[in-house]
Amino acid sequence: MSGDERISQWLVALQATGPATWAARSAIAAAGLVALVVPGLAPWDQMDAIPIVGALLLAACVLLPDSLAPLLFMIVVCLGWLMRAPSDLTLPLVLTGIALLVVHLASAFAGQIPSYAVVNREALRKWLLPATCAVLLGPVVAIAAGLVRGAEVQGSLFVTVAALVAATGAIWFAAGQSVGDR
Repeated sequence: MSGDERISQWLVALQATGPATWAARSAIAAAGLVALVVPGLAPWDQMDAIPIVGALLLAACVLLPDSLAPLLFMIVVCLGWLMRAPSDLTLPLVLTGIALLVVHLASAFAGQIPSYAVVNREALRKWLLPATCAVLLGPVVAIAAGLVRGAEVQGSLFVTVAALVAATGAIWFAAGQSVGDR
């Protein structure tokens, strides 16, 4: 197959892409951009290689959401934060965490369907409720865990684990799952 035939085939596949696929891949691109830009603007000094490697991995995330690229992207952004960021809970940290969560959820959704598949809007709506719950509950649990940890309360690990289990259960049931489903 020649190069122009491959480009023509790629353009035909791009035209056949449905709105749910566009929405998921746009969410990956937007959230990934936030996850790269916010730590770069934060007061801590980030390694110069993080945005370069992250940008390449973000392009791969958008094009191939069912590959290893989203996981590697999240690892690179997290390593950039772990190497130089302060241990305090700050707004840039929370925004980066939410952005990484959106990248994860949108990649999981986009990775389930081929780019040329026509997906009903109902599938996107079913994904949107648990994704919104996760995005809203994630920072609440992180902030609550940070407050409990800073208070030196006995049993704080139990409180943190219980909050994570409760958040996971809320997301599970928001997704329409039940305990008896297999």
